[in-house]
Amino acid sequence: MKYLVTTPIYYVNDKPHIGHAYATFAADVLARYKRMFGVPTYFLTGTDENSQKNVEAAGASGTSVLNYVDQMSALWQLTWDELGISNDDFIRTTESRHRVGVEKFWRTVSAKPDLIYKGTYEGLYCVGCEAFYRESDLVDGKCPTHDRVAELVKEENYFFRASRFREALLEHIEKHPEFICPEARRNEVVSYITNHLEDFSISRPNKQWGIPVPGDDSQTIYVWFDALLNYMTAVGYGTDEQRFKEWWPAELHIVGKDIIKFHCALWPAMLLAADLPLPRQVFAHGFFTIDGRKVSKSTGNAIDPKDLVETYGVDAVRYFLLREIPFGGDGDFSIARLAARYDSDLASGLGNLVQRVTTLAAQAATLPVGTSVAAAVTKQISLYHEAMSTIALSRALEITWETMRLCDQYLEEKAPWKLRTDPAKAEAFSEIMGEMVEAVRLISWMVLPFMPSTARAMLTMIGHESDMNRSAGEAMQWGAHTGHVQVRKPQTSLFPRFTA
Repeated sequence: MKYLVTTPIYYVNDKPHIGHAYATFAADVLARYKRMFGVPTYFLTGTDENSQKNVEAAGASGTSVLNYVDQMSALWQLTWDELGISNDDFIRTTESRHRVGVEKFWRTVSAKPDLIYKGTYEGLYCVGCEAFYRESDLVDGKCPTHDRVAELVKEENYFFRASRFREALLEHIEKHPEFICPEARRNEVVSYITNHLEDFSISRPNKQWGIPVPGDDSQTIYVWFDALLNYMTAVGYGTDEQRFKEWWPAELHIVGKDIIKFHCALWPAMLLAADLPLPRQVFAHGFFTIDGRKVSKSTGNAIDPKDLVETYGVDAVRYFLLREIPFGGDGDFSIARLAARYDSDLASGLGNLVQRVTTLAAQAATLPVGTSVAAAVTKQISLYHEAMSTIALSRALEITWETMRLCDQYLEEKAPWKLRTDPAKAEAFSEIMGEMVEAVRLISWMVLPFMPSTARAMLTMIGHESDMNRSAGEAMQWGAHTGHVQVRKPQTSLFPRFTA
């Protein structure tokens, strides 16, 4: 029982934008959810610093590559801290622990007969992707992802004989369909392995930045035989074998769909070559656009997530991104829709429900927990867990808001505000509000992985701060309250409305 979840390691040739935050928020939600149940969890993110695009960016900034990656990696770490990301580790591929692991992996695979060999490669190369392309994959001679002209490269490299693992990969995917999600991405990878998987270059000659090939300083290890290994070097591969055995394999890699072939074909082939277990699952989220346009430096539409947080707060931004875009599909971001969801779902929805319940419950003499809505709320919680288990994050939030609407309907039906001043109806008033406080407590737990600060505030407002010391397995049961509570009449709304 453990859970290792990873984000991609991000290039440091620019600062984080909202698309990077989207993937990192998703991993953070899943890590927090597992921790809620007491599952030992290791949430890994980090930066890829050995790539050629970082060399270009350093040159453009007029500083050394080392100074550049140090500064940029620190910026990424600071951004995740300011966004409340709960990662357990942040790996940099310039760290010694990573280099030691990469060198070990190279030696392990090269010791196998004929798996690494030297050859001459000629092909079209995109620095942005750090990948070679077939001419048929380009659009007007340009990389389809970076809209950048692919360079014709001819050089002597070391190659990895990935083609040897074609049948083993297809067999693994057939036996473990959950290995690649969603299904459309799985079909895409199967087609790639069946029709296009071939040996690939794992070194570049005469590069002054990166990890040298063991035994051949004239060659530098190429990105995929370097960067992908971060998932293992972070948990001890090459430096702490006991720790590595404890944490590997990863339960989940979260990646963008543009790098899925590397994670679902090349990466598992590498692991098979080294006789190492494959990750349990790779989940690819879709492309992220802003007002219908792809996020890119060239169009100048990249949004710094910290700018949004200054206006709406971290939890609101987390909620919007993960609610608006079904995880695994393509999605579009717009400030107008963020503002609309803030008003309807958070200020008028969650904030208003908590305000109503706490204002009324603070006037009740007691708060007994009845069962009028117990079955309905319990069913919603079951559906919520089901959605979380399949990484249907948007659906989990939808279910949470459906639960809130059940509470709103119950309040409208019972109209407890009409009972509170009648001594003869004090008991009925208390029972209604006791149920609603219990419902809000459970909604707080549903909200917790997505909006942790909001959930803690909700539990504090209803007098259930001690809930945070319990496991969700115990706490997310109807009636599992912590005894007598003191509900606090709210001084401010959880999500204040913006004034014109």
